[in-house]
Amino acid sequence: MSTLALLVLLLATLVATMLLGGLVYLTYRHPRLTAPLGVAGTFAAVFVAVVALITVR
Repeated sequence: MSTLALLVLLLATLVATMLLGGLVYLTYRHPRLTAPLGVAGTFAAVFVAVVALITVR
């Protein structure tokens, strides 16, 4: 992989981590929305799948 691709992947990971933290905080503050771990787990699973597809390509 080129350096540019690795930097883009790093940036995407940082942004996704921030979004994951925001989702966990939102669901923690408003528990009626859904269970915090369910949202975080679903988001993490989708993100790992997207990163795996990008890395393979």
